[in-house]
Amino acid sequence: MPYIPLYRKEPLRTPLRLAAAIVLALVLVASVAGAAERQLPRFASLRADEVNLRTGPGERYPIDWVLIRKGLPVEIVEEFDVWRKIRDFQGSEGWVHQRMLTGARNVLIEGGTRVLHVEPDPASPPVARAEAGVVARLIECRGPWCRVEAQGIKGWLKRAEVWGVYPDESVQ
Repeated sequence: MPYIPLYRKEPLRTPLRLAAAIVLALVLVASVAGAAERQLPRFASLRADEVNLRTGPGERYPIDWVLIRKGLPVEIVEEFDVWRKIRDFQGSEGWVHQRMLTGARNVLIEGGTRVLHVEPDPASPPVARAEAGVVARLIECRGPWCRVEAQGIKGWLKRAEVWGVYPDESVQ
C-alpha cells in the first residue's frame, strides 16, 4: 500500500497563496458593500403594482394591507432574511419580500399643489405644478431643495414638500 502524507512540510506555492488572497479580498469587499446597502433605516420604492404587506416576515403571516402603487416610496426599517419591514407615508408598517422592492429613489408630493422651479430658489421661474400624491423620481438634493422628475418634467421642490428623503440626507 502506498504512503499518502496527511500534511506538507513545505509551504504552499506562491500562485496558490496569491489566488487565496484575491478570493479573501473579494469576499471582504463584497461584505463591506453589502453592509453599506443594509443601512437602516433607508428608503426604497415598490417594484410592482400590487405588494402584499404582511404582519410578519414570511408567507405564513396574514396579509394586512395591499399596496397598489408601483414606484411608491417606502422606508425600510427592519430586515429579516429576505424580508423587509417597511413603513409607508401614512405610517402603516408591514413585511414584504425583498424582490418587491427596488433601490430606485422616488418621493411623494405632500400637502397641496406644489410648484416645481427651474432652480433651487423660490424666486426661480416655475416649471410645473404637482398635486399632492404625485410620485416623482428623486434626482438630487442640495440643502433644503430636491430636484425631481415627474412625467418627464424636471424641477426643484423644497425638501419639506416631499416624503421619501431624510432632512439631512445628501442625494447625488
